[in-house]
Amino acid sequence: MPKTLNITDIMEQLPHRYPFLLIDRVLELSDELDRVVCVKNITANEPQFTGHFPQVPVMPGVLMIEAMAQACAIIALARLPEGVDRHNSLFYFAGIDNARFKRVVQPGDQLIIEGKFIRQKLGLGVFEAVARVDGQVACSAQLMCAYRPVKK
Repeated sequence: MPKTLNITDIMEQLPHRYPFLLIDRVLELSDELDRVVCVKNITANEPQFTGHFPQVPVMPGVLMIEAMAQACAIIALARLPEGVDRHNSLFYFAGIDNARFKRVVQPGDQLIIEGKFIRQKLGLGVFEAVARVDGQVACSAQLMCAYRPVKK
C-alpha cells in the first residue's frame, strides 16, 4: 500500500524550512520506493512573488526544479540503508539534464510533482521528475544528486 506524508512528516525527512520547503504533502510513496507523487500549493504570499514579476506573478523555473528535487529526495532518503546518519548528511545537486518549462505557474495553481528513481551509479542517484498543473506539464527534468556528510 502506498505511503502518504503530511507536512510534519516531510519536515522530519527533509532539512528544508520556510521559505525553502517546497513540498506541502506526499500523496504517494510507492512500496518499491521508486516513485513519489507530491503537492506544492502555490500561494500569492510566497516571498518570490514580491519581486518576480509583481504585476504578473510567475513561479521561477528554478523553484520548480527545486520542488522536484525535494520530491525526489523523499525517495532517496527512503532508499538509504539502515544505520545511515540522515541528520548529518545532505543530498546535493550533481546535475540537471533536459530541463524543460512548458507552462507558466502562478498563485492559485497546485503543482503535482511525480518523481521516479531511475538508477544509482557511482554514488549518484538519478531521477526523472515532472511537475504538472491541471494535468498539463509545467516542468520536467532529469535530476542527479550525491549524498554527502555535512562538514561542520
